[in-house]
Order: sequence, then C-alpha cells, then structure tokens
Amino acid sequence: MDIIKLNYEFMAEYEFWLKSVRKCDHNSTMKYLANFKKIVIRCIKNGWLKQDPFIGFKLTKREVERIALTQNEIDRLASEIFPMEGTSIVRDIFLFSCYTGLAYADVEKLKTTDIVTGNDGGKWLISRRQKTDITAKIPLLPAALNIINKHANHPKCVAKNLVLPVLTNQKMNDYLKIIANQCNIAKTLTFHIARHTFATTVTLNNGVPIETVSKMLGHRNLKTTQHYAKLLDKKIGDDMKGLMAKYQ
Repeated sequence: MDIIKLNYEFMAEYEFWLKSVRKCDHNSTMKYLANFKKIVIRCIKNGWLKQDPFIGFKLTKREVERIALTQNEIDRLASEIFPMEGTSIVRDIFLFSCYTGLAYADVEKLKTTDIVTGNDGGKWLISRRQKTDITAKIPLLPAALNIINKHANHPKCVAKNLVLPVLTNQKMNDYLKIIANQCNIAKTLTFHIARHTFATTVTLNNGVPIETVSKMLGHRNLKTTQHYAKLLDKKIGDDMKGLMAKYQ
C-alpha cells in the first residue's frame, strides 16, 4: 500500500481491525497506533506525506486498576506450607519479586555476582533491567536474603551461578494458580502483581519516597512509577491522622 493513501479512515479501520480480528484490548491497540504514528511523523518530516492522517484521531489510553497483594496476603503466602517442592520454590521466587520489585525476566537471569555489599555494609542487588536496559540498585530486605540463602545450594543455582532456580514462565504461572488457591487469595498471581506489590504495599505504603521506589524499579522517569503508585487506604489513613487530631 502506498503511504500517500494513509488517511483518517484507514486509521479508524486499523483500530477496529486490531480490536476485532487481533483481539487486542483498548490500551494495547493505542500502543500499536502510537508506534505507527512515529513512522507517520517521520514520513511527514521527509515530505513523503503532505498531511498527518492522525489529525483528529485520539490516542487516549484508559486508566487500568493495578492490583497488589495486601500485607496480610503476603504473610499468608510466606507462612503457608506446601507439600510439593516445586510449589514451595515458586512461592519463594514470587515472594522474592514482591520484596525486590524484579520482573520475571530479571529474576530468571539473576546471577550470584549481582549480589554485592553496599557502602552501608548491607547486601544490595545490582542488575540491569531487561525491558529498559537500566540498572536497578535495590537494598535487599531480610526476607529476600533468607530466600536467597534457602536456595543457594540448589543444583541449578550451583551449576549456573544463579541466585534462584527459576522455572519456565508457563510452569511458574501454573504453580501460582495452585498457590493462590491454597492460600485463599482471590487474585490471579503474576509477576506483574509481585512488582506492583513491591511498589505499593512493601515500599510506598511504608513511607519510602516515590523517587526512591522509581530508582529501585529501574524506571526511566517518575511518571512511569506513578502508574504503579496507587496509594493504599492504610497509607492515606495514616497520613490523615495528624489532620484528624487537629480538627477534633
């Protein structure tokens, strides 16, 4: 198709095709169209297109409610006893992500050399995020260190110099369904939820500044972190206590 045929009608039909034939949700469709628009802008700059076919076309994303585990749910996961070794390992890896904010791909490639002693004398995790290629520097919480030490002698970890014996993404998700069911957690457990749990329940809800959370998550800018940073009711309540007392 010649690029000079691009017009508003084509964009509208393309949006419909992405949603109906390709079964993309609204935000995914908007992302594909935004990427396409970058190419269109280059065409206009080079004089190949006289008019922007996106004029009047809205590329607005819908707000998505991001789900995180509560502290009570984290505690239930940590204290639950699983008879199957595989289930127990996956639970530990999921919790590790809740305590560090690492995505599945970053936990999977994590090497023992990525764990270093920081200037404060504590253990830090320093790793480049696969998605953004930005280095994340995270002080390790005691619970995260306990998980590392627990699996240090696992054959897979020893043979490949890995921090944790991570399974394939599909197997991890299968085990996470079993774990959620056994712990009576009515949420679909994914590593995205673990990452969001770190951003909200573990850090922001305990008073860690959003700028610090953004650095630990390896985000390029604060705006990205703000999408994760849905403050929980407890944090709002705690912040308002002083004001409540003042007005009583």
